[in-house]
Amino acid sequence: MKSTIQLPDDIDRRIEKVSAQTNLTRSQIVEEALSFGRSLAWQEQWVAGVKAGLAEADRDEFASDEEIAAVLSRYDQA
Repeated sequence: MKSTIQLPDDIDRRIEKVSAQTNLTRSQIVEEALSFGRSLAWQEQWVAGVKAGLAEADRDEFASDEEIAAVLSRYDQA
């Protein structure tokens, strides 16, 4: 079943922006929000986090071997 709803302009613009930044259609974004509780704000934060992570990777800002070892040692209870 296909439904049509009227959205306020600001929400419509936010959906369009998330759509432009991802491989998701506008309908998929709304479906994610309704089906999985992934609000538009959550989706915007997720996109921002991915973009920030990619920017760090582009700048070669990765965890050092020592930092990774320190994190892994916290979980090594053998």
